[in-house]
Amino acid sequence: MPDFKKLMHSSEYDFLRTERRLGSRIMLLGLGGSYAYGTNTENSDIDFRGITLNLPSDLIGLTEFEQYEDDRTDTVIYSFNKMVKLLLECNPNTCEILGLDEDQYLIRSELGQMLLDQKRLFLSKRAVRSFGGYAGAQLRRLQNAIARDSMPQSEREQHILTSVNRALEDFNRRYGGFEKGSIRLYIDRAENPELETEIFVDASYRHLPLRDYENMWEIMHNVVKDYDRIGKRNRKKDDNHLNKHAMHLIRLFMMAEDILLEGEIRTHRPKDLELLMKIRNGGFQRADKTFDGTFYDLLADYERRLEKAAKESCLPDNPDMAKVEEFVEYINRRAIEGDV
Repeated sequence: MPDFKKLMHSSEYDFLRTERRLGSRIMLLGLGGSYAYGTNTENSDIDFRGITLNLPSDLIGLTEFEQYEDDRTDTVIYSFNKMVKLLLECNPNTCEILGLDEDQYLIRSELGQMLLDQKRLFLSKRAVRSFGGYAGAQLRRLQNAIARDSMPQSEREQHILTSVNRALEDFNRRYGGFEKGSIRLYIDRAENPELETEIFVDASYRHLPLRDYENMWEIMHNVVKDYDRIGKRNRKKDDNHLNKHAMHLIRLFMMAEDILLEGEIRTHRPKDLELLMKIRNGGFQRADKTFDGTFYDLLADYERRLEKAAKESCLPDNPDMAKVEEFVEYINRRAIEGDV
């Protein structure tokens, strides 16, 4: 196991100390990815995730800041205000930062500890939608990768269309056909000479908000991107990714159940490690790279458990915004006054 605190103080991570938005303003810094979950292997990347206080100019001036990223070290540090917005939606990727074991935090300031102590302020039944949505995305990636390898190209294109339409269900309910226009997706003979058939789109909109337009295309782009790597595969690497998608799919259900029934965020999962590593190591995969029936039985069981947890949860439907605002105001007043 790497010495993460020693690594954090190496020259590679000097930005943690020299960047004006970081340094003493960092509230929390901890492990992310496989090392956070406990599912790491000898080839796992090291990810750090954190939260930093907004500058006074962000809060009462004209500057804006959402997150700091260092691609070389795969470090992402969110501003406190951005983190609050994500936590209010029970965003799985950011909830994880508040669910680490004590020894997985590399920096934990006084204000960072206060955030950990108040994390239940942000937990609500919104977790059903957010974790369920992320799990659905993982399932689509899994299905997409299997389809890419095991289906003829024309069938694969139909599968892509089905997946895109599922991803766009919510958007289509609002914008598929209304007074500002419509969108239609369909399959026809390919114009691309490397394909037999491909997906086409007919879209016509007027006076459509740009953010809605951007959101629609981002959703479609991400779904297609997961499929469309024909002839560009590293089979061993992609097979590993396939098993990781399956593992994360189940892990998301596990975390959601903890949040809904116990009001606890558990990122590190030692009690579930045997099952998660079995999935990651291909324990449910057939020789043809599809998954056997026991995996889909397991998935169905976790889907039922999430549905049951949603009904039995004592969490509120939505966070108590008055209490959240009081807490956020206290933290930001400390940030403005320099009392960090």
